[in-house]
Amino acid sequence: MKNIRVAVDVGGTFTDVVIMDENTGEIRIEKTSSTPNDPMLAILNGIEQGGIDLSKVSMFSHGTTVATNALIQRNLPRTAMICTEGFRDVVEIRRANKEDLWDTYKDVAKPYVARRDRLVVKECVDANGAVLEALDEAEALRVAKVLKKREVASVAICFMNSYTNGANEERMRDIMQSVMPDIPISISSQVLPEIFEHERFSTTMANAVVSPVVVDYVERLEGKLADGGYERDLLLLHTGGGVMTPASVKDFAARLAGSGIAAGAIASRFIGNLCGFDNSIGFDMGGTSTDVSLVYEGKSRVTKDWYVEYGYPIRFPSIEVLTIGAGGGSLAWKDEGGSLRNGPQSAGAFPGPACYKNGNKIATNTDANVVLGRLGTSLAGGKITLDPKLAEASVQTSVAEPFGMELHEAAESIVAVANANMANAVRLLSISRGYDPRDFALVAFGGAGALHGAAIAKELSIPTVIIPPNPGVTSALGCLLVDIQHDFSESFMASAAETKPVDIETAFGRLEAMASERLTYEGVASKDIVLQRNVEMMYQGQWRSIAVPAPANVSDIDALIDGFHTEHEREFNYRRDDAPVSIFRVALSATGMVPKAELQTHEVKKNTPTTDNTREVWFDGKAFMAMVFERDNLAAGAMFVGPAIVEQFDSTTVIPPATTAEVDTYMNIIIRVQE
Repeated sequence: MKNIRVAVDVGGTFTDVVIMDENTGEIRIEKTSSTPNDPMLAILNGIEQGGIDLSKVSMFSHGTTVATNALIQRNLPRTAMICTEGFRDVVEIRRANKEDLWDTYKDVAKPYVARRDRLVVKECVDANGAVLEALDEAEALRVAKVLKKREVASVAICFMNSYTNGANEERMRDIMQSVMPDIPISISSQVLPEIFEHERFSTTMANAVVSPVVVDYVERLEGKLADGGYERDLLLLHTGGGVMTPASVKDFAARLAGSGIAAGAIASRFIGNLCGFDNSIGFDMGGTSTDVSLVYEGKSRVTKDWYVEYGYPIRFPSIEVLTIGAGGGSLAWKDEGGSLRNGPQSAGAFPGPACYKNGNKIATNTDANVVLGRLGTSLAGGKITLDPKLAEASVQTSVAEPFGMELHEAAESIVAVANANMANAVRLLSISRGYDPRDFALVAFGGAGALHGAAIAKELSIPTVIIPPNPGVTSALGCLLVDIQHDFSESFMASAAETKPVDIETAFGRLEAMASERLTYEGVASKDIVLQRNVEMMYQGQWRSIAVPAPANVSDIDALIDGFHTEHEREFNYRRDDAPVSIFRVALSATGMVPKAELQTHEVKKNTPTTDNTREVWFDGKAFMAMVFERDNLAAGAMFVGPAIVEQFDSTTVIPPATTAEVDTYMNIIIRVQE
């Protein structure tokens, strides 16, 4: 009987494995060291460590960093681009902007495909899709033979205006396949059929360069799982918040870039909804960085403006996640102006914080929390022991002495600066987008999220903090909670007032046909297909658009226009009802529903837990004697008042003074923050 679900999230330091029993909803976790040279080895180690019988596994889902790491490290196979004559440098010219405008020494990285491997052919399609010049097939064949001699591993085909008519790209692909039938070929009219040449070329280029790497990895992992008895499709988490099967990886490999980050955002959304909060903010704090995501009315914010390296956008829809350099290992330091700073420099996994006893002497957030008593000296079930004397020495020399502070004052200052940095990240994703944090719950997870969650919530006046049962592996849990999902779009440049509903319906009809074909190919039954329409609109003359939900049958353009005005006002705090509105793009999110096991519930019995374990913990310059609980000993319905500390295998939760905590039926800790 296949009654086990397995989810794996590969991180830089640890690979997390979540194992769920479908019958009971019971979850157990495994952690194993990551193997950066070949992430598959860590996965297999985790399977063995967890005693998983793959023949009993009904679903195996995986958030992978393979594509992301390949782009970051530029460990990429030789790839070629074939462009319209005169346009080989589109990806290199970019938008002529810089990440840091005033830093003359900081420039955009080189394109993923070298200029000598960007070749051209004669062809021409106008902006309306008319073929003005058919592909020069003799030249195309010559180019294909040249690339065969160069032994390229992948090819991207990017022609001008192909988003309106991809016939020339398709013919070039056919000729290329006749010469090199076994290599992956990405064509821009399939990968991203949208206006804006740089974005389309860049996305197709990224897709092509990672395709051989990802396909090889997926095929090897699939084979190992099959050898172990797994009989179903491997599900791979993508940036849009869904999963894709190996059948789609070859065509849309770049969708896996940022896969791991999306997992945490998905889990945060699920947990928030589970606890009755349609509006929630995900706060995933690890050792090096913190990821912040936002859910509004039950849906994650999605963006198309993202990249792995600045200057080379990947325009696949992605859950919007803001990442900052703030984590448990972030270093405290004094800048030229004499101010205390925290991060983005990090002690990393090695040598790690000073209290790890590996030679680092600069104070980190972890060291500060040890000094304050908020973090104990035994972690991971006793596998890691921390030295409080080394933590105190680092805080003393790094902050207390340079700033003339008492030891605990210095430690609180380190934590306060870190909290301010992370609170600012939350503000950027909420207040700057037109959302009031007071209307949200904060879902705090990751190895250090539960340590800082209540403090962040207090600073932002967020009334409720949710700590999941296993904060350190919550991202892996996200891999269990997703459906098969693909996004389709089509440029639709027109005045909204002059557009007829039938024209929009025709465009959506084409997208829905492609969506049904793709999901059927992946084995999704028609009854399990859910389609969500969006129309992207903007005021005439604007550069960027806003997505507006569209009904299953568009019959009223005025309703779409009014929806745009409303959304524009919410995000930018103004609307212009008298201004003409343009339609920019129609988009479709196609979901193949995957049956989900229900999480285990526990009977809630109101109780006040007791413990003989206490320790001194500092808050706001005062020492408190705080209760220290083992999380496994807290039953559903447990209620207690801070100050308190809750310790467990993968995380530590801090409940400050004047806050209350309660354990719900799903074993989440719900912290009520009082202003």
